[in-house]
Amino acid sequence: MTAIAKVEPLTTARALRGPFDYRLPEPFRGVDVGSLLVVPFGRRRVLGVVVGLAGESDIPPERLAAPVDALELGVPAELVRLAGWIADQYCSTAARALALVLPPGTGLRRPPPTGRPERRRARAAPTARTPAVGRAPRRAPRLTAEQLAALEPVAAALAAGRPDAFLLQGVTASGKTEVYLGAAAQALEQGRGAIVLVPEIGLTPQVVTRFQARFGPRVAVLHSRLARTERHQQWSRLRQGNAQICVGPRSAVFAPVRGLGLLVVDEEHDPSYKHEGDPRYDARRVAARRAWEAGAVLLCGSATPRPESYRSLRRLRLTRRVDGRPLPPVELLDMRGAAHALHPRTREALEAVRRQRAKAIVLLNRRGWSNFVSCRGCGHGWGCPQCDVALILHRGEATLACHHCGHREGLPRRCPACGSLSVARHGAGTERVERELLDALGADDFPVFRLDSDAASGRGAAGELLARFDAAPAGVLVGTQMVAKGHDFPDVTLGAVLDADSTLRFPDFRAEERTFALIAQLAGRAGRGPRGGRVLVQTLSPRAPAIAFAARHDTEGFLAAELERRATLRYPPFADLIRVVCSSTEPAPAEAAAAAVRAAVAAPRALVLGPAPLFRRRGRHRAQVVVKALERQEALRAVREALEAVVGQRAHRRAAFSVDVDPQ
Repeated sequence: MTAIAKVEPLTTARALRGPFDYRLPEPFRGVDVGSLLVVPFGRRRVLGVVVGLAGESDIPPERLAAPVDALELGVPAELVRLAGWIADQYCSTAARALALVLPPGTGLRRPPPTGRPERRRARAAPTARTPAVGRAPRRAPRLTAEQLAALEPVAAALAAGRPDAFLLQGVTASGKTEVYLGAAAQALEQGRGAIVLVPEIGLTPQVVTRFQARFGPRVAVLHSRLARTERHQQWSRLRQGNAQICVGPRSAVFAPVRGLGLLVVDEEHDPSYKHEGDPRYDARRVAARRAWEAGAVLLCGSATPRPESYRSLRRLRLTRRVDGRPLPPVELLDMRGAAHALHPRTREALEAVRRQRAKAIVLLNRRGWSNFVSCRGCGHGWGCPQCDVALILHRGEATLACHHCGHREGLPRRCPACGSLSVARHGAGTERVERELLDALGADDFPVFRLDSDAASGRGAAGELLARFDAAPAGVLVGTQMVAKGHDFPDVTLGAVLDADSTLRFPDFRAEERTFALIAQLAGRAGRGPRGGRVLVQTLSPRAPAIAFAARHDTEGFLAAELERRATLRYPPFADLIRVVCSSTEPAPAEAAAAAVRAAVAAPRALVLGPAPLFRRRGRHRAQVVVKALERQEALRAVREALEAVVGQRAHRRAAFSVDVDPQ
């Protein structure tokens, strides 16, 4: 008879080696894998997850402690297994991985003390706002021949009940969402559920609205901007089977959908699918693993897919826009020697949009007013005291700000080094471009909207701003990459990309991929309506391959060239990268820890690079080691063993360690 629960305490300690055995007295005999228990752990009481059951333990029963409480809501057993895989694949701890799959409102924290082993009921949560509040679902529109052809193999895989994976590669406005909806309908007909991942919930209201309009109350929405009680209510609906489809950003990959049959990853190229906290999971890879374990179908979609997906997944193609209109022509504007943020042709085109009472989208992937500020007299530059980066000028707030740690200080009146009153402002961000557009074009009947993380920082602010732009009869939307993400505005006739090659300057092997995707995605926002449209791309590198391919709408050509380049240099998908970052308040401990990690990594078929310094961030000095591996599992094991050896050493107690598998 099962009498032992193997429990992973939810603590943050990396050196902890669980699970730990607890005996189960009679009141706890209903405990199963995924149950949440309050257990004594040392001198504390902590929340733990049951990851296994056993009939006996290596420790005598009289020495085993018993749980003191059990929560009513638990985690599905399949998500417990998924968390174990995440901990292994991302060199994290079981506790940190399990924290990802817990019901909202629980986590790595100390639970309140309790005196009796009784099952605690979760508080009733108010009903979350669900726009589709019993409304009859809408009928599905007739699909195009290409959409039907793309849906057919997905439906066949769903009918066969076998795991399969597809890449839906479709030009912008080709109707990828209708294919997702059709696949979800097929899953529901078979009594199975679906998860639909979107890059950022606040920027893709169309996806949420369309799924709720089609499937009504069977759709739940999960994301961090909901109040905790709302998230809890939506999570419970899925856990209990009252909702069968979950729409949300990357964390929705852990939604407790019953009988999962379909997992959709929309805009799969978007880097926001990579989680920044520990464990640094990639929701796309987690989705593939969950689909495989559940016998479900993985359907990834993008107009500009990642080379990794293009190479590994079975491709389905949508080559035409649903309305038959062509993709907009793209003109490259050479900015070498230019003195202003806007090219004369860009100014002329925006003026034409104003006269025609149409709309335009202007993309500049840099927020603030100016990139940095310096003294004209002595050259002194204003930098962040906590990070080794320049402070960004935000004129509207009259502050200099660090975009890494959030440090802010007042706008300088004179140089602290030489006392000069001559302070120069360099470069342009979205705030400055907004002002230039307001001065040149702005009027009551032609508003200028700005969308970046400064202008849309509040809950629902981004969606509200986009709704205002959509409702306006004419105007300009200016912003960072947020303006290029999946929006459908039929009356946008002009798209303009400023400083298009800025991402090419990043020291990142994905720089070309991101530059191509940014231009191509912005180009896809224009020309969707009856008036057509065009795109202007301002660049200092008009001959750069990524920019030239994007200007021709040549996704196939770009991906072929990019895969050839990566194969030569042994970058993903032809190798795997694992980065270990060591940090400390002083330089020496971080450097010593990184050197120790490098020496401890034993992977014969991997290239170990470093240690190399990283810029100081949030007051912590950093050093990194990068492992470039031809055999993923061997390298993961080597890094995990190296960390276990180094973390426990007294000499490195002043250093913190972080592992980033598949760094973005």
